[in-house]
Amino acid sequence: MDEYRAPTPATLAGGTVLDTSGVRQLIGESGVVLIDVLPQQKKPDNLPANTLWMPKKRQNIPGSIWLPDVGRGALNAEVEDYYQRNLRELTAGDSSRKIVIYCLADCWMSWNAAKRAIEYGYTSVYWYPGGTDHWTAAGLPTEESQPVPMEGTSSQTN
Repeated sequence: MDEYRAPTPATLAGGTVLDTSGVRQLIGESGVVLIDVLPQQKKPDNLPANTLWMPKKRQNIPGSIWLPDVGRGALNAEVEDYYQRNLRELTAGDSSRKIVIYCLADCWMSWNAAKRAIEYGYTSVYWYPGGTDHWTAAGLPTEESQPVPMEGTSSQTN
C-alpha cells in the first residue's frame, strides 16, 4: 500500500497504455486532460519544531493538473470524493473525454488511479507509465505545479 515505486503491469484493462511519443501526439489534440497523481511530499513527523522544511518542487508535463494521493492502493472516503469531484470538473461531466494519467516511472499510483477512473465509468483513459521520468529523459519541457487542495477545486491549480 505504501511502497508504490515498483515495476507495474504492461497493460491496463479498459485503458490505453502510452509511451512518450503517444503522449506528445495525444496532447496535441484539444480537450485532453493531463493528471499527475504523484503523492505530495509530507513534512516528516520527527523533525524538531524549529527545523526549516521545504517540500521538493514538482515539475509536470505542461498543462497538467496535480491530484496527489488518488492512486494509493486504497482510498478513504474524503480522497475518493476529491478524485471523483475533480474528474467530473476536469471533464465537464463528459465521461468520454480523453484523460492521461501519470506519475513517475515504475509508479503504482498512476496505474491505480487510471484503473479507478475506468471503474468510475470514464471510457477514454490513457495511462503513461513512464511519467515525468521518461518525459524529462526525452528532453521535453516541464513546468512547476501545485497540488489541487483537498477541499479546493481543480481551477485552483498551476
